[in-house]
Amino acid sequence: VQGSSSVAAIEKLVEPVSGVSEAQNATASHVKGDDDFKPHEWKKLSSKELGIRTSKITKPTRLVLNVLKKKGYEVYLVGGCVRDLLLRRTPKDFDIITSAELKEVLRTFPRCEVVGKRFPICHVHVDDTIVEVSSFSTCGRTFGRKSSYGFRKPRDCDESDFRRWRNCLRRDFTINGLMFDPYAKIVYDYIGGMEDIRKAKVRCVITASTSFTEDCARILRGVRIAARLGFRFAKGTAHSVKELSYLLSRLDRGRFLMEMNYMLAYGSAEASLRLLWKFGLLEILLPIQAEYFVSQGFRRRDERSNMLLSLFSSLDKYLAPDRPCHCCLWVCVLAFHKALLDQPRDPLVVAAFSLAVHSGGSLSDAVKVAWRISQPHDTSFLELSEPGGLDSDAALMDEVIDLAASVKDALQKLADERYVSRALIKYPQAPHSDLVFISLALTLKVSTIFDCVRRGKEKGFVTKPRNKIDYESLVLGQLQEVRRMFARIVFDTVYPPELKRGNYSLNGNSST
Repeated sequence: VQGSSSVAAIEKLVEPVSGVSEAQNATASHVKGDDDFKPHEWKKLSSKELGIRTSKITKPTRLVLNVLKKKGYEVYLVGGCVRDLLLRRTPKDFDIITSAELKEVLRTFPRCEVVGKRFPICHVHVDDTIVEVSSFSTCGRTFGRKSSYGFRKPRDCDESDFRRWRNCLRRDFTINGLMFDPYAKIVYDYIGGMEDIRKAKVRCVITASTSFTEDCARILRGVRIAARLGFRFAKGTAHSVKELSYLLSRLDRGRFLMEMNYMLAYGSAEASLRLLWKFGLLEILLPIQAEYFVSQGFRRRDERSNMLLSLFSSLDKYLAPDRPCHCCLWVCVLAFHKALLDQPRDPLVVAAFSLAVHSGGSLSDAVKVAWRISQPHDTSFLELSEPGGLDSDAALMDEVIDLAASVKDALQKLADERYVSRALIKYPQAPHSDLVFISLALTLKVSTIFDCVRRGKEKGFVTKPRNKIDYESLVLGQLQEVRRMFARIVFDTVYPPELKRGNYSLNGNSST
């Protein structure tokens, strides 16, 4: 596990907190029967000994922490950012929790607003960054009003420890239930988060069935975390992920798109798809792709690859939690693969197509370069036909234009509920779901990415330096940057660098 060495000193750093045994009993009484649960000793750990580098805390986050601290409030980092700091990863974002009331946070920062009804928090604007700040008091009121855990305060328990412990109990997973005081240099672990990090496990804080019933989005969040970190689900949590997948129907389509983007746009798309398939969730989220897995004879725990997984593996090589892409890029990949699945193409056609997209529509130049490609393509993909039959520039151009039209047609199919339902009827063994979360606006945006193939090179297209990726433009969905990245992904998949013995690459092309 990446960063697992950072928790090697846990045992010698343990400092029991007063009221431990009663706190454990209070928690244990409400998760009885969950095979995952066992009471944990409360621990205070030295962040310095654990190897946490406060230099990784972003400047906007430090500013908010410092302002609240100077006003006399308790402030902590909490959630996934603490986990990532322990694993020596770059956190995607930082969450702060404070003893200040939200109204006091509002008065403290000039650019600040309260968002959320169920769990209200403050969004503090620092330059172009939003820092999320929650309050112990708000969390406590929500926890006490909504939950049925019925916990009680242990005797002789310090008020601060009780407040922190109570907040940790409402977290989704134990590895997200750690608190870090960057001033005292202490990590607080009340629910066994450090042990689960050491064991590389994703485990619900409370009974998994209760946790997922309360908030079914935690199922997808768990998959995302497990995929991104390479962790496994604890036994009881894994069972509930499978058994309670039907609860996902409660989510609206906007939430589905958001959760899918978290899984596919941050560098762990292939692992996410494998986990979604393994736990029977792919058919709910991406039924057409689930149909493809069935048609390929994939088992739930299959370790083989296929072209869809290879495309997303190529995507993952360019992305990371702090370098994500816009959702239109992975929708492009889904549509492209669907088009090849419907009609396999000559690898030369795919190469010329990706070159044309990369160059912003310079089809004639793309065809000339494609003829010169001598490196071998991946012959394991059934979506690629046997090479041959193309004997002129005009014939190749026609095929490329037809492929572009097929990709746009496939995109329409992925966004059509009736098509999805009809398509799955052909496969009795395939799962059945007609959920479509690709909106009309997103469909139109993605469609424009391929318009350049037919229309030719666009005005204002700028040739960029080799290997230069503008991640700021990519996350915003800027057309030219998405096209370039999409073309790289396709070319890398069809002509894997490890097979290269020829003369062309979209990552810094060269000719013999």
